[in-house]
Amino acid sequence: MNTIIGLLIIAIGSFGQSSSYVPIKKVKEWSWESFWLTQGIFAWLVFPFLGALLGVPGGSSLLELWGSGGAFSAIIYGVLWGVGGLTFGLSMRYLGVALGQSIALGTCAAFGTLLPAMLAGTDLLHGNGLLLLIGVAITLAGISIIGYAGSLRSKNMTEEEKKAAVKDFALTKGLLVALLSGVMSACFAMGLDAGTPIKEAAIAGGVKTLYAGLPVIFLVTVGGFVTNAAYCIQQNIKNKTGKEYFSVKGSVLVNNLLFCALAGVLWYSQFFGLEMGKSFLTDSPVLLAFSWSILMSLNVTFSNVWGIILKEWKGVKGSTIAVLIIGLLVLISSIIVVALSQS
Repeated sequence: MNTIIGLLIIAIGSFGQSSSYVPIKKVKEWSWESFWLTQGIFAWLVFPFLGALLGVPGGSSLLELWGSGGAFSAIIYGVLWGVGGLTFGLSMRYLGVALGQSIALGTCAAFGTLLPAMLAGTDLLHGNGLLLLIGVAITLAGISIIGYAGSLRSKNMTEEEKKAAVKDFALTKGLLVALLSGVMSACFAMGLDAGTPIKEAAIAGGVKTLYAGLPVIFLVTVGGFVTNAAYCIQQNIKNKTGKEYFSVKGSVLVNNLLFCALAGVLWYSQFFGLEMGKSFLTDSPVLLAFSWSILMSLNVTFSNVWGIILKEWKGVKGSTIAVLIIGLLVLISSIIVVALSQS
């Protein structure tokens, strides 16, 4: 039962993340860099900070908790992850929600799952390590099939249809950006791993396991915010779009702030849900180690559902949709295989 509850919580957070790019479409009169920075303030600072407060032991403070060790490393990994987060946004821009998230998150799933395990000395060729490797291999197989469906979509659609579905569609550039995003985004998982002493200190101080990892998440997202803010401000200066923050007023400003805040809380929900869900998976070391890949797989699944709803696959052949569905089924099977092996 705990396993089901844990997976369900992770799934709810994943659905939130996959939905976070929908509100951004409602932002008006702001360039990409302006709304990306604004939603980032909510996604990487405001909501993670509020969540981190839940993980502070009574009579202590965040600063004291961070002094337990690993804080600096978590921030540095966050800065590196910020490159992935930044290019992740660009992958949506060039490939759309469905294909962009699929490629980026698939790469992220593999690196984010295997690198922490390898650094911890896990033998990936035997026992639980081999099972973990098999799960990741199935995940990558599913992602590859989805990527193939994306290439078929590109061939099936006219240039006009591509632009109608994704305004700045560019397959080659998008694929390169998405792959870079996936590799660098895996640093988030490394940051969480580096902050383990902080999580342990929170638990020792009486914090429930459900919330103990939240102060670490805030450290990683702060690092990511630094990277994204630097790039967005540079783009504001280069494109002379900095005035956009102040030029919109009244109902448009309220609209933009509300939808950026909604996007931010939905994005943050994935890691809030991941930490809460992991607390129910402690009896299964493999599922616990595979939880990052589970989150990314579900993100890909839900993002493609949104892609269909947003008509990003409109105009393609039925056979292409069939390939997409096969890829999604293979992706979900990776979770089922690992879960059943632990039952």
